[in-house]
Amino acid sequence: MLGLDRNTYTNWENEATDIKSSYIPKLAEIFEVSIVDLFEAGNKQSNYNNLENADLKDNAIGQKDIQQGIIINITDSEAAKVISTQLEELIKALKK
Repeated sequence: MLGLDRNTYTNWENEATDIKSSYIPKLAEIFEVSIVDLFEAGNKQSNYNNLENADLKDNAIGQKDIQQGIIINITDSEAAKVISTQLEELIKALKK
């Protein structure tokens, strides 16, 4: 979906590395939310079930990553669980 190595997704899940800001728009598209919704604490009304429509062949080849990156701090435990589940599904799909 994002054209990243599966280790990158694992590092995001384990909070070993931060999600770079250049990926935020695509994540918002995948989860069918606005970018603002990704950062709003307590937002429980988001629809994160769009993996089947995502383009698994999307890649970041040729894109220069000049962003310093940001930390996404999800304080809503339910939203964190949903995002974690979706990332796990993404990783499984990428392994196929």
